[in-house]
Amino acid sequence: MKKLIPLLCIVLFLACTKEKLYEIGQIKTPKGEILLWLYNETPRHKASFIELANNGYWDSLTFNRVIPNFVAQGGCPDTPEGFKDPEYLLAPEFNDSLLHTYGALGAGRDGNPDKLSARCQFYIVQNKDGLHRLDGDYTVFGKVIKGMDIIDAIVNVERDSIDKPLTPVTLDVNMILMKELDLQKLFNGYN
Repeated sequence: MKKLIPLLCIVLFLACTKEKLYEIGQIKTPKGEILLWLYNETPRHKASFIELANNGYWDSLTFNRVIPNFVAQGGCPDTPEGFKDPEYLLAPEFNDSLLHTYGALGAGRDGNPDKLSARCQFYIVQNKDGLHRLDGDYTVFGKVIKGMDIIDAIVNVERDSIDKPLTPVTLDVNMILMKELDLQKLFNGYN
């Protein structure tokens, strides 16, 4: 028994000092990696993003609409077919403190009176002054914590008359775990 007490103390110490891990969104593109913090204040949008990422929904889809000083938008095609399935619509989760600032992650949607979000479509704000005219109309559910230089590069690729990149910018979207200390370093770099 006396030999077990020191061992138990070591195990308890290690358990107490274990660093907390956070689930972070990751988008890998041909231009580089983008990391996303998903807000707890928008639980349905956060859960939807995590579910679709974990199921590989976006893998091989593209950023299909890129406009400098506006957004990089990706996911399901921005067509009637991309928005027709009711199970892929979410009620809005507007929050006065979650605004369309540079690097904001928002949920795309088509024109609908209830402002329902398309689960399969997301965008990242690329305008350095933000896009506050979208506040209260589109749900912001996260922000870029690493990779805005990648978004800046993506919106500046050659594109056609409907802002679709001439060379597809493919997506590989995942959820990864990040240590608290590493996460703090990223937040300090973007705030």
